[in-house]
Amino acid sequence: MARKIHPTTHRLGINKDWESKWMPPGGKYSRYLREDEAIRKIINEKIGKAGIDRVEIERTHNQHKVTIRSARPGIVIGRGGKGIEELSQAIQKEIGIKTPLNLNVEEVRRTEVSATVMAQNIAWDIERRMRYRRVMKRHLDIASQNKDVQGVKIMLAGRLNGAEIARTEHLMKGKLPLTTIRANIDYGETTAVTTYGAIGVKVWLYKGDIFDKNVKN
Repeated sequence: MARKIHPTTHRLGINKDWESKWMPPGGKYSRYLREDEAIRKIINEKIGKAGIDRVEIERTHNQHKVTIRSARPGIVIGRGGKGIEELSQAIQKEIGIKTPLNLNVEEVRRTEVSATVMAQNIAWDIERRMRYRRVMKRHLDIASQNKDVQGVKIMLAGRLNGAEIARTEHLMKGKLPLTTIRANIDYGETTAVTTYGAIGVKVWLYKGDIFDKNVKN
């Protein structure tokens, strides 16, 4: 059986940074971890259609800071900031935090390519009953046209096109050095929920090597 490791976890502290930044007092690690999971779950349920690339959670003794990187920040903010207020209230109600909650929204610009957002777009296309081969080829071409992307791989697993037997299909273009620590590998995964079952979507993007140890993406 193959042994695999998450591309981001493999590079944490080297060229990737943590998405949760806090140091819990004694005995509170599990509580903080459950709260972080609850925050991310609420964000995906409320504004998942906004193309969420990354959710960073930072805690201090008197404040919770949540940064949301989204491809469609207008959906997150809402008209007159109503959307961000409702999201903040939902988070505070769910986890019952007493310290102030600071929500920030950052835009994933069109010149950037995000593996997570790309995986979400592929899943949405499949849920709309588009042919999976056409979807994979189109997104592969879009990603490879970006000058910062040197390699891309897309993998789908499940009952593709409603087949009775589940299988795995993938397309790849360029190079993808997964075992090279200095390689900047952007990885994203999600699930497409269709009438004939769930289809797993995984995307790898290789954006060159990082030689400066102080640079984290």
